[in-house]
Amino acid sequence: MLRGKTALITGSVAGLGYAMAEALAEQQANIILHGLEPLEQIQEASDRLRAMYDVSVIYSQANLTVVSEIEALVKHASETFGSVDILINNAVIRNFAAIDTLDTMSWDQSIAVNLSAAFHTSRLIVPQMKAKKWGRIINISSVYGTTATANRIAYITTKTALIGLTKSTAMDIATEGITCNALCPGTVPTPPIVARIAGNAANAGITIEEAEHDYISSRHPTGRFVAMKSVASFAVFLCSEAGKDITGAVLPVDGGWTIE
Repeated sequence: MLRGKTALITGSVAGLGYAMAEALAEQQANIILHGLEPLEQIQEASDRLRAMYDVSVIYSQANLTVVSEIEALVKHASETFGSVDILINNAVIRNFAAIDTLDTMSWDQSIAVNLSAAFHTSRLIVPQMKAKKWGRIINISSVYGTTATANRIAYITTKTALIGLTKSTAMDIATEGITCNALCPGTVPTPPIVARIAGNAANAGITIEEAEHDYISSRHPTGRFVAMKSVASFAVFLCSEAGKDITGAVLPVDGGWTIE
């Protein structure tokens, strides 16, 4: 159980981020949700966690491209709960394009949200963790943090750099009772992925089930999506006592995608 701990998960109003927030709330951690979704949606997500798990939940709509807003987010969380014990850097922007077609604004935005925000949240929260001699940082990378494909220059660069940030952070805090690890999910059924598969089906004139099979089977030897609950459960394990000696690790949860 994580009763008495507080978890900040960026990009957590829906999808994989919310699944991790829910898994941590189930373990009785207090939750800071974050996202840019409409306020009504954020409030509904917060109310649902409170009702289901009887934990304290606050939320933020901080723009992660603005350092002062990240600082305000951490300050608000710290003032509300005393400190942040668990940090999951999950927020992501998927600007997909090749190196010669990606515009500079999309590149800068990807660096800011996918990489720099994780640096800023970590630098702000690590002192709190050091003071308590306990902390867990989990950076959500991707299978594309360890491999590559065409037309995703910003996404692959930031997910790869996030692994470097993870390893370096882990070394800096190794003696402080704090761990830092990277999870590398394969394809999970997030709203953008589900929408993409629906678009593939419409374009190819096939059923969504056929499009899903084509999309997944070319990636996962298991032939199925990676369940969001599987990733969330792994995050909970890393936050538990059993995870205290795992740090600086790059951990695939990818249905066998990266089998070598």
